[in-house]
Amino acid sequence: MDLINYKSLGDKENSELFNEYLPRIYQRRADSGLDELVKEMAGVVIQLDHGDGISYLAELAAMGPYRLTDTRLSDTHRIFILASRPEYPRLIVLEPLSATYTDEITEWNLLYPLSRAKPNARYVGEIYKTSSVGDVRAALEPQNVRFVYEGDQQNSFYCRDHLTFTFLSDYTYNRVGYVDVEMDDFDALGFGERLTLAPDELARIDAAAALQVEHGIDGLVLGIDHLATRILSGDRESAILEYLTMVPYYFWGAYNIAEMNSSTNVTRNPNVTDEKVSPARVFTANNTPSFINSFDNLPMPTEDFVRNFGRRMHHMAYTVLDGHVATEKNVDYVVRELQDMGTEFLAHVVGECKDEPNLKQIFSKASPFSLLITEYVERCHGYEGFFTKDNVAALTEAAGSAERYVHGHVFD
Repeated sequence: MDLINYKSLGDKENSELFNEYLPRIYQRRADSGLDELVKEMAGVVIQLDHGDGISYLAELAAMGPYRLTDTRLSDTHRIFILASRPEYPRLIVLEPLSATYTDEITEWNLLYPLSRAKPNARYVGEIYKTSSVGDVRAALEPQNVRFVYEGDQQNSFYCRDHLTFTFLSDYTYNRVGYVDVEMDDFDALGFGERLTLAPDELARIDAAAALQVEHGIDGLVLGIDHLATRILSGDRESAILEYLTMVPYYFWGAYNIAEMNSSTNVTRNPNVTDEKVSPARVFTANNTPSFINSFDNLPMPTEDFVRNFGRRMHHMAYTVLDGHVATEKNVDYVVRELQDMGTEFLAHVVGECKDEPNLKQIFSKASPFSLLITEYVERCHGYEGFFTKDNVAALTEAAGSAERYVHGHVFD
């Protein structure tokens, strides 16, 4: 793909600075060898509060395709490794061993009114495959990308011989990781000794997975479709350019969602034919900062979310297999069955799938353990985009209604 001459999609206008530096970043990636060094997404990482691990694994087993494959014990965490299909990214869940555990995540979460109750719960970031973590650091550190070194963090997970992470981004509060061995080689990764879960813990997880089979949705929810971070209005372009500095993705396009006073900005991996092998990374931001928006009082659920929870991942989207169960579209069937299983949703399924390519989408309520919303997306007749404006407006409005914080008319 000719990234330098690619014309991005959408109607969101970018600044001259963005338009100048985007092709320069692509060129520097090629010149530094990063495009050859870094490949597809290998995993995603989520940290929880102490005591929430098994409950969250059961939630994941009921709501999606991920199943526990191994558990490790480090000096500070229980580390759960989950997989869906072998070619899709792994899901790694970190649970601190102590309720008093504190790291950078804790410090950030305590700054915001709606994340304080779960001070260690946060989506951490993505891990990308590479041929050499050392070569990645050598390529990116001259570009002012900071990496975690031994002793920098309380959690040794972020700095291993074959696994390295950047510092938390100033724009997204997410990290980017790189791994140069197979993600299933836990001994080489140095995750710690193997831990056998208690029979009652395994039983809870197995029972949740069995519900999918019982309700006929096993196999209908596939891998991760995209991951969407919400950021402040003024950080939109910097967050995108920073991410594209570190991974071999490209700026697919950006669309204004006028009804919600925001824009949706999509980056994609140009080297995969199945998005679930290396899911898209989406950045959503308000069109105007809250203090300027106060002149016009337009909706701003995206900026409100950031002010309430901090810059962070908002939702993780799963692809639903395109098709029907009887006369019902798969996503409608999946949602109805999940509701019978106890999953709560923010609104109804939006979008239509008739004779033309389109997509249907829905948001769940945020997890009480990870604070992440789960989205379900069914692309009909080979629809290639990530949203329609009407769909995104409806989903954003529904999420905004559930993410309000009212205290003296502040942050609401």
